[in-house]
Amino acid sequence: MSIQEVKKEAETRMKKSIESLKGELTRLRTGRASTGLLDHVMVDYYNTPTPLAQVASVSVADARALLVTPWEKNMIPKIDKAIRDAGLGLNPVAGSDGVRIPLPPLSEERRKEMVKVVRQEGEGARVAIRNIRRDSITQVKELQKQKAISEDEERRAEEEVQRLTDRYIDEVDAVVEAKEADLMEV
Repeated sequence: MSIQEVKKEAETRMKKSIESLKGELTRLRTGRASTGLLDHVMVDYYNTPTPLAQVASVSVADARALLVTPWEKNMIPKIDKAIRDAGLGLNPVAGSDGVRIPLPPLSEERRKEMVKVVRQEGEGARVAIRNIRRDSITQVKELQKQKAISEDEERRAEEEVQRLTDRYIDEVDAVVEAKEADLMEV
């Protein structure tokens, strides 16, 4: 393994940490309707847990409501139940064509709770990125131990890994800040 491969692997893993953070944050509800809110809802489709998106189309009806239109009409009660059981605090309204999900406005207290959750997710992503840095530096030190690289190359590689880490931690901070601003917007 070379220094370039170590850096490339570290960068790939750090990008995945950022994508994972963004995915987790889409589950958190802001003041506006977003189809991402229902991404993790599983529906009982002929005794098989199936993602909601595979049994229905999810669309934004307006700023405060989502509309779920199932491919099969007999799925409406199951979709209604799955959304209620998902722990999102939503009360879907089943109709003849689909399920409408009104999104109640968030209270100030609930917004603050959500900000705490966002910060926890951000800290989890920072820890993951720091762990990737540690793994990468360990690999670089191992290369130096095996005499595959010089001490100067080791020091340079460690500095580059640190710069990479700083860049991705800044990106985590930016993602968290944007989500916090989104949550606190009334």
